[in-house]
This record gives sequence, structure tokens and C-alpha cells, in this order.
Amino acid sequence: MAKTLKWVGGIVGVYIVFVVIFESVYLGHFQPSFEESGIPMLDIVTTDEAGNLNKRRLARLQSSSGPIYVSAHHWTRGWYHELVANPKVRIEIDGVTANYVAVVVTGDEFDRIAAEFPLPLLVRFLMGFPPERDLVRLDPVSS
Repeated sequence: MAKTLKWVGGIVGVYIVFVVIFESVYLGHFQPSFEESGIPMLDIVTTDEAGNLNKRRLARLQSSSGPIYVSAHHWTRGWYHELVANPKVRIEIDGVTANYVAVVVTGDEFDRIAAEFPLPLLVRFLMGFPPERDLVRLDPVSS
């Protein structure tokens, strides 16, 4: 029994190290684009409490109804907290940059978009089964 618990503990430990490296190094530091695999991306610039601009690459959820959404579904989501505190953001999509206002999505709209863009089990596994996600709609600012 003790040997089995050691093995299980070892596997869990390796998995936790994998998730930390995947989240912080691969996604956090390298910020890869997944467009070649069919996942549309965008770059978002948020502003922190000190007024510093922070750029982050995110998957773009383009709803069939038109609006652009992003999903905060990782353990690390500093960009999301900055966006909630200051919803005026800059978005770059395919080389075109524009100003947007971020709106946290709730209720029926959240349910509809979450159903349209579910998180597959493999994605949740790679991210260490993160907390429930938040969705944000990006509304363009009129010139």
C-alpha cells in the first residue's frame, strides 16, 4: 500500500510541475499563437493599477452572432483582473489595432457563449483543471 501511495504521489507531483511549467513558461512567457491549428488569436493590451500597459496573446472566440469574446480560464489571469479594473483595452487582430471596451459576460449570454465554445477535457487537463472560467465580450469603441 505504501509503495502505491508513493507512485500516486509521484505522478501527482509530476503533473503539478507539468501544469506550472505549461501555464507559466509555455503560455505565460512564450505566448504562442495557435492560429496554425485553427484557433484564431488576438493581442490585448490592458492597463495595470500603476498605469503600465501589458500585452497578452489570447484565443479569440468569434461568436456566430458577431461579437468577439475572450475567455479567462487559466490559473493565472492577471490580464483579466486588469481588464475588470480598467475595461478600456486595445486589441490587435490580424495586424489591425483598435480600441475596445471589455464587458464581463454573465447570465444567458454567458451560458450561450460557454456552450458555443466549450473547453475540451484535454485543454482542461493541460491547464490543471482551472477554476470556472470568465467570459469577456469586446465591444468596439466608435471613432
